[in-house]
Amino acid sequence: MSNLFSVRVKELRKEHKTPQKEIADALGISPRAYRFYESGDRYPDFEGLLILADFYGVSLDYLAGRSELRERK
Repeated sequence: MSNLFSVRVKELRKEHKTPQKEIADALGISPRAYRFYESGDRYPDFEGLLILADFYGVSLDYLAGRSELRERK
């Protein structure tokens, strides 16, 4: 996964004005673990990616940096 993932999850969170704790709760992880996603030190598992994509209404390809299109097909 590219470093674009960390940039995009942080960007999406800020756009939606969502606290890190709320997203961490949705993922079932600690806020500290979520901060690792935004810093690029760790990445979620597949289930976590699906949760994030659904939470923000974007495609997995967008989250992973494989597409510039946010919308899911």
